[in-house]
Amino acid sequence: MESDHRDEWDTEDDGLAKAVVAAAANAIVALDRDLSVLSWNPAAERLFGWPAAELLGRRAPLVPSELMAEHNAVLERVRNGGQVSLRTKRFRRDGQLLDVQVDTSALRTESGTLLGYVSVYHLTEEDEAARSRVVRRARLVRRLTDVVGDINAELDLPVVLDRIAASLTELTGADAGGFVLIEKDRLRLVGSHQLPDSIRGATADLGSSLVGKLLRTGKPVMLETGHDGLQDLIWAKLDGLHTIAVGIAAVGGRPYGALYALFAKRKPGHLELELLELLAGHAGIAVANATAYQDAVRQRAHERAVFDASADGIAVLDGTGCVIQWNPAAAELTGFPADEVIGGPPPFALPLPGEKLTIQLPSGRWLDVLCAEIDETGEIVVDFRDITRAKELEEAKDLFLATTSHELRTPITVVRGFASTLDARWDKMSDTERRSAVHTIAERAKSLGQLIDHLLLGARAGAAEPPVRSERFDLAERVHAATLGLPVLSDRHRVEVTIPEDLPAVHGDALATDILLGQLLENAFKYSPDGGLIRVEAWPEDDSVVLVVDDEGIGIRPADRERVFERFVQGDSGDRRRFGGVGLGLYIVRSLARAQGGEVTALARPGGGTRMRFVLRVDAGEPHYRTGLTGAVTDG
Repeated sequence: MESDHRDEWDTEDDGLAKAVVAAAANAIVALDRDLSVLSWNPAAERLFGWPAAELLGRRAPLVPSELMAEHNAVLERVRNGGQVSLRTKRFRRDGQLLDVQVDTSALRTESGTLLGYVSVYHLTEEDEAARSRVVRRARLVRRLTDVVGDINAELDLPVVLDRIAASLTELTGADAGGFVLIEKDRLRLVGSHQLPDSIRGATADLGSSLVGKLLRTGKPVMLETGHDGLQDLIWAKLDGLHTIAVGIAAVGGRPYGALYALFAKRKPGHLELELLELLAGHAGIAVANATAYQDAVRQRAHERAVFDASADGIAVLDGTGCVIQWNPAAAELTGFPADEVIGGPPPFALPLPGEKLTIQLPSGRWLDVLCAEIDETGEIVVDFRDITRAKELEEAKDLFLATTSHELRTPITVVRGFASTLDARWDKMSDTERRSAVHTIAERAKSLGQLIDHLLLGARAGAAEPPVRSERFDLAERVHAATLGLPVLSDRHRVEVTIPEDLPAVHGDALATDILLGQLLENAFKYSPDGGLIRVEAWPEDDSVVLVVDDEGIGIRPADRERVFERFVQGDSGDRRRFGGVGLGLYIVRSLARAQGGEVTALARPGGGTRMRFVLRVDAGEPHYRTGLTGAVTDG
């Protein structure tokens, strides 16, 4: 049943993909490796003139002979990876040469096998038209920026409103413009451009006006067309008037007035309405600036009090990037007093205005830095706060999530191995063997429960590394437990364990060592795909105990023997990458080793393969020995 559903989904996906290609506005042509047409969508039929039925299975005669070298070079580049985009020429069916933009990429299976090529075509004249629209829009937006700067630089309200009306006609191409104030239920014309001076100050009823109609719709702008109705406006004294665009200007969130753009010669479009809306918004800002100027002195005193009392570091830079203000919190966070900073650049990098940058100071403290530019003065306000604790918690969370899945695998692998043995060989095993297997499953299940408790404790503590206990334990016993269930996992490997009888006890965490040993042994199996001997050996060395896990596998390149202990790194060797995984296992191993005061390193094994060397401190308490393990463990 599941297979039937999968087939239905695959069929639906295939149909959807064909529908998308068929509906595409651009011509899409798919070729096989012999350059015969596999797919020719309706847009390709319209662009080139050949119906799909005529070309499917054949080579399409699109490429002029003088451009064949170029075409072959593109295909060669695509075969080697990447996408090629270029402007060139292609034939239509009627012999006409078309100027086209073509984007070509490889058509491959999920496994990477080359099936052919896909090219997407469109006429370059469409690009030119789009580019022209973009250029015009960019020019107007740049001009709008200049206009806004001029408006905001003026604090005399009548002058501001006349400038708005004049800028409105420049930006929208209107033949005349005006600004009206909303005075309760009336409108008053207070700013105009290309309208008779005699109508300045004229009033009209708000409710029956276009502004009243616009306010009732709740929209910011409106376009009204016609002839007779528009002539009723007392300020619509413009010959040939056929269209009026109206935009609301708000101050403090409330409608303050409206901009009128009057058109007698040309017709406005969406861009003109957008510019009108933007200018109306800035007109409200300009009015607010003019009225706010009266309160500037009082507000400046309030701002100074906030500046000095803020828990965030705040700095103000002049137009050259030099610090001109540096509040007490900034001095505390960075360690630089104001007299050392003012007059020079800030002691850290800055983001672009409106963006955020996270940086670390030489002291180790992490800061989130924000910048904003003051348009009127060209000054930069920098706000920064201490996020060191949040950064530590974020890293602790990352490590906890990374270790959870990997640390659970070792006990589960042993349980699964013995359970599979019981299931497959129950009748062939003696009662003693069955009891031993069940006992091992119970022990590993208990270890699994302890592991979960351990990880949950680490999550609650928010530790930056896996929490470990400090205790005395028998490393030989841990090795025996780690290797006990391994023979059932592979019929191509032999496991040999050599540990002297007088191996001293070590100091660390037995549970963390279980996890560590399990990961080292798992790697030894994983990277020895052809089988061979896996040897575990331990011996005392000075005040430490050294344990090595040797395999006869593919080995690790010298340049990667440190990098494999980093997160998400397996080494650049393609031989190692084919074994999958996200490269967290050895990172976890080293974290657990160092958390116990030990160390793990990767070495080359004499004769080929890898040697993982694990060192733990000898426990300084009373001597603690057990019977050593010396011998070979085979697949039984």
